[in-house]
This record gives sequence, structure tokens and C-alpha cells, in this order.
Amino acid sequence: MNILLIHQYFLEENDPGGSRWNEFTRVWTEQGHTVTVLGGMMHYNGKEKIAEYKGRHFVKKQQGNVTVWRCHVSEAYNKHFIGRLWGYFSFMFSSLYAGLFKAKGKFDVVIVTSPPLFVGASGYLISRLRGMPFVFEVRDLWPESAIDTGVLTNKLVIKLAYWVEGFIYKRAKLINVLTPAFYAALRDKKRIPESKLIQISNAADFSLSEKLLREFDRTAFRKEHDLTGRFVITYVGAHGVANHLEQLLDAGDALADTNVLFLLIGQGMEKDRLMKLAEKRKVNNVRFLDAVPKAEVFRYILATEMGASVLKKVDTFKTVYSNKTFDYMSCKKPILMAIDGVSRELVEAAGAGCYVEPENASEYDRVIRGYLDDPQRLEREGENGYRYAKENFDREVLAKKYVDYISKIVKRK
Repeated sequence: MNILLIHQYFLEENDPGGSRWNEFTRVWTEQGHTVTVLGGMMHYNGKEKIAEYKGRHFVKKQQGNVTVWRCHVSEAYNKHFIGRLWGYFSFMFSSLYAGLFKAKGKFDVVIVTSPPLFVGASGYLISRLRGMPFVFEVRDLWPESAIDTGVLTNKLVIKLAYWVEGFIYKRAKLINVLTPAFYAALRDKKRIPESKLIQISNAADFSLSEKLLREFDRTAFRKEHDLTGRFVITYVGAHGVANHLEQLLDAGDALADTNVLFLLIGQGMEKDRLMKLAEKRKVNNVRFLDAVPKAEVFRYILATEMGASVLKKVDTFKTVYSNKTFDYMSCKKPILMAIDGVSRELVEAAGAGCYVEPENASEYDRVIRGYLDDPQRLEREGENGYRYAKENFDREVLAKKYVDYISKIVKRK
């Protein structure tokens, strides 16, 4: 098949962040499929465009066997809410233009992954004008998550978002969701026929972790990065409103008398405020690091005791799987799961860590001290998570399953 993917956050080579679609497209091209991606020019945690994109609206690149058209995204994206909204719309328009006039050849299918939700309109128009089926993926229940976190408050914009959502769901030939809760929400609340729905979840990337598990010098890395003698809990990911990482400062404060160190790796709109707050409150056992390439992320995970998955305490997030949870599992690290709902159920089913109530410092204190008193749990739960992810969430297996679903709708068109 010749596949067109629209993904605003498709990573550059060596970009930090979740690489789900980078891995999927790699597997597909290895199977013999051709993949062209329409991606954005702004990293979701980046403050500005990289130099080669300055003053340009479209740049064609090759990432392995995948052709990538980088499309304009407003540099106001990470400045404020209106800037973020304009960043979404600017990509919607630029990806539409690229899909109609830049990406050459005949495509068999166009896949759109969201959020942002509005790019679904671009995918639908490209599918109609170029005569191919349209597949839509729901990585996050939007606009609900934006409303629950207080990011989206304007009633007119909310109404528009719900209208766009309904329009896209009705016209997609296939809708992929990442969690069983998303599947139930679309089927039961949004009345999407099950004949349209599939579930290909986030998954673990064993291609990187298994090599490092064999070769990594943990002792030397910990010494080099001043981690020796510390019980290190690593959080990897966005530092945004939805993550509410202030709760880790509260936990660090409660555990100040221990050797626990919270290591926060990533970028986001809240990071500067969090760093200033940690300094003001003299929380000395929380350390902030800039985002690093994925291979380096895995080294930090392997060098630590636990991985933390953290989100704000709102009902919408009970439906999500945290992407980094699977990275922790693939590195044989138990998970401190501060997300209720399906993510909690995942960790408990796997026996791969412990749930802690989000935004409850006393619960963080109680749960983490339990691990300090019983260090054998770390290896046991780490092995449990690795085994469970290998059996149920191997990214290469799921990539092949995904493309099989897509090929069926292509044959029916």
C-alpha cells in the first residue's frame, strides 16, 4: 500500500518524545509499504522552529525509508492558549495544502492521528479530493481532556470542537482508539458503530530496550550523573498543565528525610514555573533535566529504580494509557502510577508497580516508603511488567496488526 499519514507531532530523527508512529512507519516500510508523512515544524514541547525551517512553509525530508513533508506551524504554539489554538489551525491549513499539492503519487489511504482534533478536517478533505478512504486515530479524548484540564474554556470553541469531532467520526471509514475506555466511550456515549472501531494501543519498543539491557553499564552511568546512593524515580514526558507535576514537588517535600530523588526529564509550558517553585520551596530532591533523545531516555530509565506516570486528577484521564508506562515496562522498571482508571488497571493486572492517588502527597509518601522497606519488589515487579508488555504490547506486533486492518478497508473501497 501507499500510505499518507498526517501527524503534527511526528518526531524528527533523535527528537525526544513518544515515537509510536515513527516505529509503526518503520515496520510498515520494512514490510514493503510506502509511507509519506505530513508532519509539523514545531516539536510539541519546543519553543521555536529549528533553524532550517525558519521562513519556510514546507520542507521535504527523508527519515529512513519514510518521506516526510514538514509543514508550517505557527511559532506562537507554545506561548499561550490562543497561540496553541493558532498552531493547530496553521498546521491544519498547511497539511491540507501539502496533501493536495506537495505529496505526489496515488495514495491508497490517508491516516490522521489526533490530537489536535482539527487536523481531521484536513485529512477528510484530502481523502475526498484524492479519492481514498480516511482513517482517524484517537490518541486522547478531545475536546473532553482540554475542557477538564481548564485549557479549553471558550464556549464557542468548545461547541466548534464537538461539531468537528462528530463530523470526523461520521466520515472516517475506520477509527482507531488507544485504550478500552476510549473504545467504550465512542461506542456507548458517541454512538459510533463497532464496525468502525478498532483498538491498537500504545506499546513498548523492545528494539531499543533489549539491546541496552544486555550492554548498559548502570553503575558507571549512575556515577557519571550523580545518582549513586539515591533511590531514583524518573518521570519522562511533558511538563504541562495536564501533567500537574507540582504533585511531585509535594511528594519530594514529604520524602525529604530519605534518599529518594525525583528525576524529571522533558520540556513544557509549566517547566520554568515548576523549577522556580522547587527553588522557592527548597525542594532539593527533585531534579529537572532537559528533554533528551530516546536512546538516552532509556539509559536514564535503566539507571533508576522506578518510572513515574503522572497526570492531573480529572475523570477524563481515567481513560488514557500513559505512553511512557510502556517504556518503563520494556526496561524492567516498576511503575509509580499516579493515573486512575485504565492505566491503574493495566499496572495492577500486570503486577508491575503500584497505584498512588494523584495529587495526594501523603499517599506518595506511604507508597514510596513501602518500596524503600522492601527493595526486592523492584526486580519482581519490573520483570512482571516486562513479561506482560512483551505478551500484550509489543510495538512491532501491533504495527503489523494495524496495517492489516487498514488493508481490509482499502480492498473494500
